[in-house]
Amino acid sequence: MKKLLTLVLFLTASYVFAQETQQIAPRQTVPQRARTIRLHVYTSYAFDDKVDSYYSSTEYFEGTIEGGFEYGGGLEYMLHEAYGLEFSYLRLDSKAPMEYYMDGIQHAEFDVASNYLMLGGNRYLVMNPKLEPYFGVQLGMCIFNIDNPETGNSGSATKFTWGIKAGLNIWASEKIAIKLQGGLLSAVQAVGGGLYFGTGGAGAGVASYSTFYQWTLGGGVVFSLGGR
Repeated sequence: MKKLLTLVLFLTASYVFAQETQQIAPRQTVPQRARTIRLHVYTSYAFDDKVDSYYSSTEYFEGTIEGGFEYGGGLEYMLHEAYGLEFSYLRLDSKAPMEYYMDGIQHAEFDVASNYLMLGGNRYLVMNPKLEPYFGVQLGMCIFNIDNPETGNSGSATKFTWGIKAGLNIWASEKIAIKLQGGLLSAVQAVGGGLYFGTGGAGAGVASYSTFYQWTLGGGVVFSLGGR
């Protein structure tokens, strides 16, 4: 909760600061990037998050979905120089050491592949030709694939996901920018049941579940593919 409040405050402060600077910066010096298509390449580090679930009176799991290298890409259509609509794909391959109870206390380390398909809007704060702060909101889904290397058991589930992000594009030219970005993706496991780790594999439950929060920090590259 503290991390979430900190990020919300950061986004709010960035927006207020940009609105103030826009009144000073001469807009005629800002390149017109409206009605262009942008290709985003993302590389980030995802941090660990603890998860747990007590999906029956006697059965439960608790442990950590570990962080790691997350990569992906996005295709964005610029509706306006300050607004863009983006479809993105992100993937994280990680480990999940878990303790679970099913006919006794069990321990296992699972392989977890998280595949995010997201659609969202980006708000760019038009300030000067080289620096382009932004923030965005995303909605979509995450497809989780879980495998137990020791037993060969596996399972999958698709969960509703939302996300927020904030960052800065540093334009080296009219066509290429370096991206710095931090963000949060959250898979809402309580909707329609959730993942559970048990019987050496994975499955789906219908009780209450903790939500998975994936904090990321990294960057990437932006390619402007054309425009007016």
